[in-house]
This record gives sequence, structure tokens and C-alpha cells, in this order.
Amino acid sequence: MTAADITPHPVPTLPRPIRWSAATAAFQIEGARAEGGRGRSIWDSWVDTPGKVLDGSTAEPGPDSYHRWAEDVALAAGLGLDRYRFSISWTRVQPDGSGPANAAGLDYYSRLVDDLLAAGVTPFPTLFHWDLPLPVHERGGWLDRDTAARFADYTRLVADRLGDRVAHWYTINEPAMTTLQGYAVGELAPGELLLFDALPTAHHQLLAHGLAADVLRGAGARAVGVANNHTHVRPLRDDPADHAAVAAYDLLHNRIFADPILTGEYPDLTSYGLQMPVRDGDLDLISAARDFYAVNFYNPTTVTAPSGDDNPIPFDMVPTPNAPVTGFGDEWPIVPESLTALLVDFTERYRDLPPLIVSENGASFPEPDAPSGRIDDADRIDYLDGHIRAVGEAIARGANVEEYTVWSLLDNFEWADGFTQRFGLVHVDFETAARTPKASYDWYRAVIAGNRA
Repeated sequence: MTAADITPHPVPTLPRPIRWSAATAAFQIEGARAEGGRGRSIWDSWVDTPGKVLDGSTAEPGPDSYHRWAEDVALAAGLGLDRYRFSISWTRVQPDGSGPANAAGLDYYSRLVDDLLAAGVTPFPTLFHWDLPLPVHERGGWLDRDTAARFADYTRLVADRLGDRVAHWYTINEPAMTTLQGYAVGELAPGELLLFDALPTAHHQLLAHGLAADVLRGAGARAVGVANNHTHVRPLRDDPADHAAVAAYDLLHNRIFADPILTGEYPDLTSYGLQMPVRDGDLDLISAARDFYAVNFYNPTTVTAPSGDDNPIPFDMVPTPNAPVTGFGDEWPIVPESLTALLVDFTERYRDLPPLIVSENGASFPEPDAPSGRIDDADRIDYLDGHIRAVGEAIARGANVEEYTVWSLLDNFEWADGFTQRFGLVHVDFETAARTPKASYDWYRAVIAGNRA
């Protein structure tokens, strides 16, 4: 099958070769929540609470990758991926978030790493993709500075077992969303409603990143970085009030997380009456981890001046006008040129910017739970095509992008939305865990083959 058979779009050609990847996360694909000595995380508590997950699902069995990892490796190799981004479950390695390692958990990830290497795919694990051990949360979670030290201890256990074979690491995934959705507005686990009082969780996650990077480098790692969710912020109207709203949202979603790593300083928060709980040496440690900077990007965010005089939030988020949307509706508008704008903005804003990685990019669209034949997911192909071309345009405009990653290799458990959203290049029957590549899988394989050096 050729690219022309899959989509009317020609396969995009970038200005220069980059690496190609696809991603998954442990809680979303592994299943086997009670097997192998695994402990409980904040997401186990979330899914076991009635009404927290849209469809009432519990991530079981889902893709069941704890038992079927070899199929995932074969799918990654079949795409021709340079790297496979997966995450390591803290609770599989250290069930209570402290103490000795769980051998069965490390054995699982060791087998996965060995099989990837044998298949010619570089393993690129993420140490934390939201599944905070429940006992750590009960001691304060990311509000507690000590959690960063606990994370460094966990990192050391993983590095001692895998560091001889794994040289490339993500430390923390999307600290912005943990802070904003998990602690500020309660949309995701752990479900706190702290608004601006959630900001210490941002600093403690970045501190954990710095501490973990130091551990990994000591174990021989060649490249370590954080993977953060970033968005291009757009004003609803071209007026001073809406531009002020853009600046406020950009600060809270983007700059609070990027500036400490890329400049060694937090942006000025005094106009909002805020400050971060920084101690001597913290920012030096955080900004030392600059091997690359990774951006998860899905959509832009449109904001306008806040409504009401007593609104404590200095912006209102509104639908992006005239934009098509994914399966999430108005929350996820499709505007590929916003990815170009974001990558170029980072390139122009930050001096000595390390190489950029697009560490997640993808879209969910309605698809059958049990298809009778091949899924011709033209909407997903259109989305990926537009965003890969947007990466190419950013490169042409000077952005040093070295890698692009599709979210996700597999349909999976989509957090509070359960099994109602499908992001995968590969369809998964959530009852049987059977895997069936979609048209987008073949298309992405053609993109990779067409952009080899």
C-alpha cells in the first residue's frame, strides 16, 4: 500500500531529517492493576471512585500491555520508529513510593527495553506520567517538597536496573497539567481545587526533574529532559484587555514551567501577588537539565478578558473561532499553524535554546469499539499531516526540532474520559485487547520512510 492509497495528501517532506517516535503511558495501556506487586496510585483511587470516569471504566484490561508488550514492540518496529516513548509506573517499581524496589516491576520494564533494542528501536522512557503513588499523595503529594526527594530515590532504583541500556530519558510528563488540572481545578487526579495555591506543585515537579536528571547523568544517561504540555495562546479580540489575558494565561500555562529550565528564573509573578517556594540552589539544579526541551502540543488556547469584577482568574478561556475540532469538541480546536507559532516563539524567546522535541502530538476522533474491518481514519491523517507540515515550517523558520512523536501508538484509557476517546494509530478492542493497525499507521510508516536521511 502506498501513501497515495491511504490519503489524498502527499507524504509531507521536512526540510531536513529528524527522528520519529510514538508514545504511550503506563497507566493508560498496561492494565494488570493488581499484578506483580504493583501499588496503588492516585489514578487507582480516581477510577475506583464512582462518577470520576466518564464511562465508568477502570483501565482494565485496556490494551493489557503488561502481558502483551511484545506486540507493542512489534508495532513500533513495524512503523520504522527511531524511538518508542513509554512510561515507567512508579507504583510498579516502588509500590508505596518509598523503600526497596519491586523486582517484578523492574523485570517487566527490563524485558521491554531488551525487546526494543533487539528490534532496533531506541527506548525513551518517561519516569513519571501522572501515576503518583497513593501513600506519597497522602503525605502531601506534589504540594510537599519532600516528594521531589522521593522521586529522586525512585529514579535511582530505575537507573540502577536500566541505566546500562537506556541512555535517553524523560523525567516528568506535563507538569503543567498536573498543576493546573490536577491541583488547581480538580479535573484530573488527585482532584484538588486549590486555584493559585496549587503553584507550589509546579516548583516541586521541576525540582524533582532536576534531582532525577542528576541521578540519571550519574548513571551514564546521554540526554535527559522534561516533557511539558504547551499551548499557543491567542486573543479572541485584538484589544489591550484580551492581550493582557493572553499574557496571563501564557505565564501560567507556559512560562512558569519553561522559564526555570531555559533561563534559570521564574517569570515575574508579583503583579498577581504570587511567589514560588524557591530555596537556594533550586533554580541552578532545575536549569542544569537542558539536553533538550520537549513540547507536548495538541491545540491552541483562545482567551479573552475575564467576565465579572470579582473573577479571581485574569482570563476566560473560549472556543477558537472558525476552527475544526477533534472528538473533544470545542476544547480541542485543530490549528496546525499554532504549533509552528509555538516552536518559533520558543526559538526567538529563549537564548541558547537546546534542541526541541515534539514529544506528543495527536488527536482523538469517534471510532467503533469493535470494527468489522479496517478503520480508515482520514481525520487523524489530516490532523497529523497538518502538524508534521507545521513542524517543517518551524524548522524552515529556524526552530531546531530534532524529533516528532505521535500520541499515541495505541488506543488507550484516556484518563477522566475513560475509553470514550481513541488516539491510537492502532485500534484496540478494550474487551479483548486485540490490536488492529488503522490507515494512519500505514500512513505514518510512509512518512517515516519518506523522510529518512
